[in-house]
Parts: sequence; structure tokens; C-alpha cells
Amino acid sequence: MKNKIASSELLLNPDGSIYHLHLKPGQIAKDIILVGDPERVDMIAQFFDTIEFRSQNREFVTITGNYKDKRITVLSTGIGTDNIDIVINELDALVNIDLEKREIKKTKTTLNFIRIGTSGALQPEIPVNAYLVSQIAIGFDGLMNFYARREEFADIQFEEAFKSYTNWNHLLASPYVVNCSEVLFNRIADNDFIMGITISAPGFYGPQGRELRLTIVDREINSKIESFRYNALEITNYEMECSAIYGLSKLLGHQALTICLIIANRITLQASSDYKQLMKLLVKKILDKLTL
Repeated sequence: MKNKIASSELLLNPDGSIYHLHLKPGQIAKDIILVGDPERVDMIAQFFDTIEFRSQNREFVTITGNYKDKRITVLSTGIGTDNIDIVINELDALVNIDLEKREIKKTKTTLNFIRIGTSGALQPEIPVNAYLVSQIAIGFDGLMNFYARREEFADIQFEEAFKSYTNWNHLLASPYVVNCSEVLFNRIADNDFIMGITISAPGFYGPQGRELRLTIVDREINSKIESFRYNALEITNYEMECSAIYGLSKLLGHQALTICLIIANRITLQASSDYKQLMKLLVKKILDKLTL
């Protein structure tokens, strides 16, 4: 007899839906676009030819529909890798756990996660309003350090080189480094995108080197990041979700890719005056790529 997953570990709502997302099996597509902003879900869904399903609980808004005969789900995660831990685990449970029996399925389903977001550049040559695809993610959040087998996907040498170069504070979570899905990268990336290494920070202010009334522990961190090189590669941008999406997807057997619109450059101190139209163009581009 299979080991059942306890109700305290796999939480379900009275209607049988997964606890946070309020979704049931069959209500999501295999291609899932992840966005931070709940309002961006409706913006993306405006491109759909038909809407099949809509759900909302807290910051988690989900719409499943069809675009050019392709079934696609778009879901808002809110901000941060802690939310990503909820989203990816619960989406995986919808396809790879029998929720009624509380048993892991023998045959696994692979999901494709495409995050579309905004980001701040960390190299002076990266222009505001550029599109950047994250080939590698560095997690400052420490989330993946809670999971076993993380060394199977992590670039340990990259991690050690980065910690050594930056004289990483031992009181902070140890950074982890993980690559994107080659499958999705080859499917979506083209010459319109800058190829980058993305840091996912566990906060918007101090963890990204910003100071308002609080002084940060390492006031040189951004200059260290800007000058760091590993195998001739440079770190390109900050955002707040990518590393957890990549790491959890690697462990669970899913594919993941992040594409961001650069709305500010932290080195040149420039910011986009109005990026919403460019975001719509990026969304349309990604949707068309998914139908190929």
C-alpha cells in the first residue's frame, strides 16, 4: 500500500481544490505563464481567443484559456521566492499527486513555466526597455537550501567563486546557482533578447543594495556584483522570483524560463518612463513562441 500524504502536509479546501491557489486538477494547462502582478493576468488574457476558467485567492489569480488553439494558463504569484515555493509545489501537486487518494502518481507530468516580469539591470551597457532572458539564476533567498538534492542541479563552483569574490557575509543565506531549461531557452530565446545571469533577491530594498532609512550590511555589494566575472560571464540584473522557479522545477522535473523587461538600470540610474506598452509587446511575442 502506498504511503498517503497527511492532510497537514497537503492542504486542500472543502471543495477539493489545492489550498492556496484554489485550483483543481484539469484547470491548468501544461504551458503556464507566471507573473508577479495580479493585474497582469487579465492583461495577458486579453490576447486569448477564449477564456475557459478564472480563479482568484489572495494574490493568486489564475486564468486558463486558448491562444491560437494553444491551451495556456497565466497565473500571478505575487512577489518573492516564498510565494514561488507555494505556487510551484501546488501546481506540481495538481498534476503529479492524486489529491483524492493523497498519493504520488507513478507517471509524472512535466509542466512548462515561463515567467514574464520586470527587472533592474546591473551592467551599464544594458539599456532600459530591453528584453532579457535569464540563462542562469543566483538565489540570494536561500529557499533551495531547505531542499535535499539541491547539489544535483546547482553550480557549486560558481557559488564558491561568487562567495569568495564578494566576501559573502556568513550571516546571510548561502547563494545558490541554477541554470534555466535548455528546452524552453531553445524554444523561446532569439536575437531580440539579451542573455543574462539574474539575481533573485529576498527583498526590494536592502537585499538589492537600496538604502532609505536603514543602512545595509555591505554598501559595496552592487559594485562587487557588477565587477564579478565567472568564465567571462557577468551578472546582469536583479529580480525576485527566478531562482526558486528554476530550482524547484529542476527538482520536480519541470521546465522553466524567465524573461524580464528591464525597467531600470541601477548603475546608470535610469528608469523607464512608461513600460506598459513594451510589456504587452513582450507578452505577445512569448505567446506566439508558445504556439510554434
